Amino acid sequence: MKSPDRLHFTGDDAADRLIATDPLALLIGFTLDQQVTVQKAFSGPLELTKRTGHALDARAIAAMDPAELASIFQEWPAIHRFPGAMAGRVQALCSAIALDYGNDAASVWTGAKDARDLQKRLLGLPGIGEMKARTITAVLAKRFGLELPGLAEALPKHPTLGDVDSAESLATYQAGKRAHKAELRAAAKG
Repeated sequence: MKSPDRLHFTGDDAADRLIATDPLALLIGFTLDQQVTVQKAFSGPLELTKRTGHALDARAIAAMDPAELASIFQEWPAIHRFPGAMAGRVQALCSAIALDYGNDAASVWTGAKDARDLQKRLLGLPGIGEMKARTITAVLAKRFGLELPGLAEALPKHPTLGDVDSAESLATYQAGKRAHKAELRAAAKG
């Protein structure tokens, strides 16, 4: 697997580098990626490192007092629109990584025997549902060069963050996502 020097998800060079080089940061970003912009979600891991004063460590985050972690998420500006709930989800994710994957977030995918196993592993993580699991798979395949049996068939057929390779492609992706959501809302009304 290759490792890109950055993912173009935030527009902040340090945040984009962290999510590309730290597998736990990438998974935390995906956990935070709901009801906020992509930029806000994937900037969260860097902000968490700044506020805790140390590199991301699943075991350490899992062991934190939940009220302390929630307080860190709530500091202004909040790490997420729903800081308390998302602090809990990140802590649950970190607990799973610490317990089920030996504190090694990358082993979620490096230990997968095929695409089906990868999906099962991703879906077993707190905060990761079907759509996120498929998007993570696309990012791993298209940006990191992950190769697994059955992977090509498992990739989403629609644009995902896996297709984002620049600030421009992020803007195009987000515009397409907004248009698709507007179409879904219009269809539901009509």
